[in-house]
Amino acid sequence: MQETISGVHAYPALKAIDEKLLPVQDMVSEEEPLTLYLNGKELVTMLCSPVEQRYLALGFLVSEGMIGSIADLTEFTVEEERGLIWAEADQVPDNAGRMYLKRCLTACCGRGRAEFYFANDARVSKEINSELRVRAQEINKYALLLEHASATHRVTSGVHSGALAAGGRLVCFAEDIGRHNVFDKLYGKCLEGGVILADKILVFSGRVSSEIILKVSKMGVPVVVARSVPTSLAIDMAVKLGITLIGVAKGDWFHVYTNAERVVVD
Repeated sequence: MQETISGVHAYPALKAIDEKLLPVQDMVSEEEPLTLYLNGKELVTMLCSPVEQRYLALGFLVSEGMIGSIADLTEFTVEEERGLIWAEADQVPDNAGRMYLKRCLTACCGRGRAEFYFANDARVSKEINSELRVRAQEINKYALLLEHASATHRVTSGVHSGALAAGGRLVCFAEDIGRHNVFDKLYGKCLEGGVILADKILVFSGRVSSEIILKVSKMGVPVVVARSVPTSLAIDMAVKLGITLIGVAKGDWFHVYTNAERVVVD
């Protein structure tokens, strides 16, 4: 019996093999728009996996500086069928949402260059000072645990996944078609659950760009581990923000690009 997974749907396709086209069923990751309203005004429309949208919105609101904390929310309504979330907050920082009004974020949303970052990034991002130390074999273990954690990726190969790890296990897990969405979902879960992030390691299935480093700094996580090689601007930002950036983590070896003092080797 095939495993039932939320956010996955079967679609017909034709498989080209041995000079023939054969009908098959492919499991495909679903992609849907999600529109977020803050205090009655349309704030943003995100393209995302239609699962755990509540956490995506919570993480986005705080990480992008729309609200100071989830305690500022007076009302929060999720209409999953319609792809709408309504948030009400007593305290919203001045001008925080002005640049996001009716702004559309795609799954790969591309503010790739430093000059394109919004003022909110500079306001909410923070340098991380942490005495956290992690052993190399522990990092390898987390990379393998993440690889086996994503049922959706095993079926479709069509989503990114991420997790917060500590004490030899994955503490919190999320997956989505969008890289940035994964981080907002993780952040939303931790904010709602009161999870401390300063002693956690973030493990990610994809490439770390400068925007991902900004997300990590806003969360306050000192170490990020990824399967791919990071971008040049991500490395530069990780140095400035005090983040230990690790890449090419496949379960038996990895590269440390910044702040290597947090990695302990025997």
